[in-house]
Parts: sequence; structure tokens; C-alpha cells
Amino acid sequence: MALPLVILTHPLPVDWISSLQGRVRLLVGPADPPGFAPHLLEQMDEAVGILCFLSDKVDQALIDSAPRLKIVSNMAGGVDNVNLAACTRRGIPVGNTPDVVTDATADLALALLLSTARLLPAASRDAKDGLWKTWSPTQWLGADLRGATLGLVGMGKIGQAVAERARGFGMKILYTNSRQHPTLDSSSAATYCSLDQLLAESDFVSLHCPLTPQTRGLLDKAALKRMKPTAILINTSRGQVVSQDALIEALQQGWIAGAALDVTDPEPLPVDNPLYSLPNCLVVPHIGSATHGTRRRMAEMACDNLLAGLAGQRLPYLVNQDVLGK
Repeated sequence: MALPLVILTHPLPVDWISSLQGRVRLLVGPADPPGFAPHLLEQMDEAVGILCFLSDKVDQALIDSAPRLKIVSNMAGGVDNVNLAACTRRGIPVGNTPDVVTDATADLALALLLSTARLLPAASRDAKDGLWKTWSPTQWLGADLRGATLGLVGMGKIGQAVAERARGFGMKILYTNSRQHPTLDSSSAATYCSLDQLLAESDFVSLHCPLTPQTRGLLDKAALKRMKPTAILINTSRGQVVSQDALIEALQQGWIAGAALDVTDPEPLPVDNPLYSLPNCLVVPHIGSATHGTRRRMAEMACDNLLAGLAGQRLPYLVNQDVLGK
């Protein structure tokens, strides 16, 4: 009996997906570019499973082209690249890899905050360019963290992990949520407030909300103008949460002091985008979960979801719960 055909949109290390060996027939796409390569699309009518990444759009047209599809396993914490409604209508379960990215993403958010607050990219560049002549009492002066206010837009698990780390630096923490705000234990030392208040009072604003119709463009021109001119924006959520044209203007005009971005719109960000040339902006290529342990665990969880779906079992990490009623 032939093994079921599974589309793996891009290569993964063999030892990360060892649980699939001998159980499925993998058709693997190229490492670059993102999306479904032509040779994958040609086999969609035979595919019973898809293991994809957040850069791969699983839309209505793709789902319609796969009449045998039983499972979509997304190797990401979010699923904004998957048409959940279309999958649910077909009775196709969608799995993700939640929570495992929490610590790695929180670590990166703090790394971006520290790098931008202490002007590390500019200082390193100046040293390399020969501008470091002597110790100077007035050059490369950054912002203090102790006593500063950190505003967290989104207080899910990643937001709470960032708050935990920020407390170690003696920061005051404000938070707001795109969903109903969670109940936090007394040790959190975080204060809930409106988005307007958070933007007006925070020295650092860090985004940790999912991409939804409500959060798309949440940080627009008006929101950025409400921030302090000395404030720094950190985004490790989704690029579309921020109006990128407005952010460029904010950085150019001095509405805010700086920004550090792990996510952009689009991804990858074209090399001629103005954000790269702005001295008060740091851009990194969506590396929030990029640690050896985190990425391996994500792949293993994605395989667990895939195999459960192929067996007709409940996915360990099921997103579209409504599919169970079909």
C-alpha cells in the first residue's frame, strides 16, 4: 500500500522530522523562496497532508486544489497564513505550534529593546568606521531601563514572559490587550490600562498581539504620534500590526526615538526599504523563535499534528476547534 503523500513546503533537518520516516511520502519544496513551489502545486490533487511555514499562504484556492487533504500542520505559533474558515468548512483540522516559541521570542524582544536603548548598532558601526577616537562622556548615550516604563500591547504568554524579564531590569510595566485582559497574579507587578494611556506613558512599547482584523494597522499614524518623542517601539508580533509608512515617517520626523523590528510588511523586507537606512531603526529577519531547541521542537510538534490528522485523531495542538463538530 502506497504511503500517503505529504507536502513539506521547505526542507527541514532530517532528525527534526524523523517521526515521519516510513509513515508518509514527502514531497519537499525548495529552501527559497517562500510559498508553494510549482512542482508542489502540481501534486496538490494527490496530497493528503501539508506541513507548511508562516510564509506559506494556505488560501481558498489552494484548499480547493487539494480534494484529498486531511490535515494542515503549520510550523508556527500563529495561523494568519491559513484560511481557517475554508479548512473548517471542509472538515480539515489545522494545527500550530503554540507556547514553545514563548521564551525564545521574549528573549529576542528584550535583546531588541536593549540593543536599541543602548544604541548598539550605531555604536558598533561607528567603531568599525573609525569614529571611536577615545572614551567620550557624551557619545553613544542610551536610555536607562531601571525606572523606565515598558508598555506591552498584548499580555498573552509571550507578553507575560517579557514582563517577567523586564522586572529584572527594574522597569515599570503597563499592558493592554487586543482580547479581554487576563487575570495576572500579584507578582506580575503589571498595570492594565487603555492603549492611549499606554502609548502616552511608556518609554518602550513592545507588541505581542496576534494579527486579527482588530489589530491590523493598530499602530497607525495617530497612535505613533501619541507616543513619547523619546520612546522606542519593539515589534516581535506581526509586521501588519504597524502601519509601516507611518512608522517610517515617525522615525524620520522624530515622533519617536527609535524602533526595533523582528517582523515587517512584507517579509522579506526589500533591501531598498527606507527602514534599513534609518539610523534609529534596527531590522532583523523574523528570528524570534530562532534557537536550535525551539525550532526543533516546533518541527516535532508540527509532525505530531500531521500524523494525528492523517490517522483521523484529534490534533495535539488543534486551532480550529469547530472542525470537531463536523
